Amino acid sequence: MTKRIAICAPATPILREHADAVTALAAAEFPDLELAFHQQCFLQDGHFAGADPVRLAAFLDCANDPGSAAVWFAKGGYGSNRLLPRALDGLGPCARDKTYLGYSDGGFLLGALYGAGIGRQVHAPMPTDIRREGGAEAVRRTLRWLSGDGSGLEPHRDERPTAAFNLTTLAMLAGTRFMPDLTGHVLMVEEVAEHLYEIDRLFFHVTAQLPELAGLRLGEVTDVPENDRRFGADAEGIARDWCARAGIPFLGRAQIGHSAANRIVPFGLARDPDGA
Repeated sequence: MTKRIAICAPATPILREHADAVTALAAAEFPDLELAFHQQCFLQDGHFAGADPVRLAAFLDCANDPGSAAVWFAKGGYGSNRLLPRALDGLGPCARDKTYLGYSDGGFLLGALYGAGIGRQVHAPMPTDIRREGGAEAVRRTLRWLSGDGSGLEPHRDERPTAAFNLTTLAMLAGTRFMPDLTGHVLMVEEVAEHLYEIDRLFFHVTAQLPELAGLRLGEVTDVPENDRRFGADAEGIARDWCARAGIPFLGRAQIGHSAANRIVPFGLARDPDGA
C-alpha cells in the first residue's frame, strides 16, 4: 500500500529543481511512498513562500488531508512561527493521526504540535537538503524512516523522552504558550550561522527556561561567523558552562545539525520507525 506524504513550506520556498530531484529519488528507490508537493512550496512573497494566509492554508490542507499519512516541511528559513496560533486552531481530526517532519525553523510547528498533543513530531532532514553535498543520503534517511527503516535514528537516544531543536528556534519558543513541557526530556540542540557570543546568550535563556531537563546534548554548530574579537570559549564549552550553572547534566554531543549528517530524532519516548 502506498503511503502519501504531503509537503508544504511554512517558511521559505523550495526550488522546483530540488523538489523534482527529491521526487525522482523517491520514485526510484521508495515505491511505497508518494510525495505530494503542495504548489505553495514554490511561491514567493518577499522572504516567504507566500504570504502568511497562503502558507497557513497550505499547512492546513496538508495536515487535514485524510489521504496523507505525514506532513513533511520542505524547507526552513524563517516564518513558521507566524502561522501560530491559527495553525493549531485550524486542525481537524485527521491532523491528529499524522507524523510531522522537519527541523530548523520547522521546530516552531513541531514544538507547538508536540505541546498540544497533536500527531507525532520528528526532527528529520527536509527536501531542501538535497542541495547539500551528500544531501541525497540525508533525504534518503527521512524516506527510509517513513518506509519503516530506523537506520537513520540519532544513535544517542535512550529510554528517556527526547526532543531536538535549533537553538534559536527553541529560545524563541521558550516562555511562550506554544512551548512544550520538556520536563524529564533529553534535549538535543544545534545551531548555524550565529556568533559565539549569540550562542552564549541563547544558552543563558534556554537553560534558565528549562531547568528540569534530564540532560542536554549539543549537535553541530556550523558556519560560525568571525567576530572582531575572540570570544574565549567554543560552542561545547559554552553549552557545558550554562548547563553546569543551571544544574542540567551535559551528556555530550548529538548527531544533528544543518548538514547532510543530520540524523532523525522522534519527539517523546523511543519508538519503532514510523508506521503511519
